[in-house]
Amino acid sequence: MSMYGANPEQLTQLGATLKKQIDAITSVMSTVTSVLNNTTWVGPAHDQFKADWDGSFVKALTQLNQAFDLAGQDCLNRSTDLQRVMGAR
Repeated sequence: MSMYGANPEQLTQLGATLKKQIDAITSVMSTVTSVLNNTTWVGPAHDQFKADWDGSFVKALTQLNQAFDLAGQDCLNRSTDLQRVMGAR
C-alpha cells in the first residue's frame, strides 16, 4: 500500500529548515551590500552590477525569503494539524 500524507516530525523539521534559510539569505544580502558599498570601484561595470544588485538580485532574494517563510509555516501548520488528528497533541 502506498503512503498518502506526511510524517509530522519530518514535516516539522522541513518547516524549521525552510525558515532557517531566511537568516542565511538575509546574511548574504547584508554581506554583499556591505562589501559592495565599501569597494572602490568606478565605471559602467560597477554601475550595472550595483543596479542589478539593488534591483533584481535583492528583489529575487527577498521573494525567496518570503517563499521560504510561507512554505516553512505551512509545513509547521500541517504538522500541528496532523499531530492533532492523530491524537498526539
